[in-house]
Amino acid sequence: MMHTTVGWHVELEFKEDDQHTRAAALVRLPDGTEVRAHGHASRHRSDANQPRVGEEIAGARALNELAMKLLTKAHEEIDQASGRTSHPIHV
Repeated sequence: MMHTTVGWHVELEFKEDDQHTRAAALVRLPDGTEVRAHGHASRHRSDANQPRVGEEIAGARALNELAMKLLTKAHEEIDQASGRTSHPIHV
């Protein structure tokens, strides 16, 4: 059995103001495909201003969306190659 090591680099970029954080996630796959996703977080006016927390929430939401898009892409490729419909399991 041959083993291969492959690496993916995920980029996260944030845009923030005092109340909102937006995250954009991007992964470039070895076949040249790019998958993008976005996440958003809002700070309630009574919460302390903690930009890192907003980044964590918005980033997690962007990565969650990215994961779902990658699952969808993978199942579409399975369907195309097999000629049948696969059924993704969403956790």
